[in-house]
Amino acid sequence: MMEYINGGVTAAKGFKASAAMAGIKYKGRTDMALVYSEKDAVSAGTFTTNVVKAAPVKRDIKVLEENECVRAVVLNSGIANACTGSVGDANNELMASYIAECLGVKTDQVLTCSTGVIGYQLPLEPLKKGAVLLKDALGDSLEKGHEAACAIMTTDTISKEAAVEFELSGKKVRIGGMSKGSGMIHPDMATMLGVVTTDAAISKEMLTKAVREDVIDSFNMISVDRDTSTNDSLIILANGLAGNDIIDSEGEEFETFKKALSMVTVKLAKMMAGDGEGATKLFTTKVINAADKNDARKLAKSVITSNLVKAAVFGCDANWGRIVCALGYSKVDFDPDNIDLYIEDDKNKILLFTNGMAADYSEEEATRILGAKEVIATVDMKSGSENATAYGCDLTYDYVKINGDYRS
Repeated sequence: MMEYINGGVTAAKGFKASAAMAGIKYKGRTDMALVYSEKDAVSAGTFTTNVVKAAPVKRDIKVLEENECVRAVVLNSGIANACTGSVGDANNELMASYIAECLGVKTDQVLTCSTGVIGYQLPLEPLKKGAVLLKDALGDSLEKGHEAACAIMTTDTISKEAAVEFELSGKKVRIGGMSKGSGMIHPDMATMLGVVTTDAAISKEMLTKAVREDVIDSFNMISVDRDTSTNDSLIILANGLAGNDIIDSEGEEFETFKKALSMVTVKLAKMMAGDGEGATKLFTTKVINAADKNDARKLAKSVITSNLVKAAVFGCDANWGRIVCALGYSKVDFDPDNIDLYIEDDKNKILLFTNGMAADYSEEEATRILGAKEVIATVDMKSGSENATAYGCDLTYDYVKINGDYRS
């Protein structure tokens, strides 16, 4: 049995978390978070494809390549520590060392993540203060995990957490995670910060394989604004405390683990897409019955990244021509006279486009559907059996307002 449970990064056995009001940039709110494993945890990650990489991204890539296990991830919000030169690299290393000293672990057992404004240096005194506060506040309650998820928010309006429980070799196993992301969201991989924890016993090789395969259909299938950040990081830690037989090869147990991981990451991804800066609704595009899986992904993402489509969704305008147009410039070859396009909410579904022309539908009903909190566009390609789903949001006036004065 596999099911969602309450919680986030502290849902799995042996993980603690905390938040601190360090005063890095924000006043009167928490701005540092810590996730800590009570024992060595096998670690893996995937990071931004942007050539311009923040100091923590560069360091984490190196640490993960050189070390089998880590013990902690420290995160800060407010300042991205990107485009900060050698000073930024040194400050990032100090952030890791302050945490390592407080926890009594090695510096290269601590991973780092930052989010916020590009080009500013991290202030050292708040980092020192925050490290002590984080150590003192560590706990394994669900509330501690929630506090950590709240501390990494920037323009997010809600915290993002998810957890599942399932079985491996007769043992109860949990995977939990938290993420942040509201703007500069166009992962490849992935405009976000995310930390996932599990008490499953799994080798580093298979954990790395699982996370790299997972992001293709989770975080890499969301977009808010087509901007890929400098700081995108997804880190996963597995401490083995569930006591299952170690997963060190492909097979049924590995597929079960991947399915559970997908439940967590897809839920987090949808929360991020629906919480896009200024967004009023989650906009999902499902491409079904395509000839090729990669083509299905390209088609779905082409629709949810179209600014014209996103604006129409905001205005509750059933302008199906914009969706068909977005499909057409996806670089996928298909027959536009042989597809069906539907829109739906949680109650109703209507056909907008079929046989190369408009279907006979009610504009009033279409407007009502587009007014829902989650709108789904389904495109039936009628050319195969492959499916893909992409998640986005509408484009609103508030997106421009938020990003017009982001630094102030």
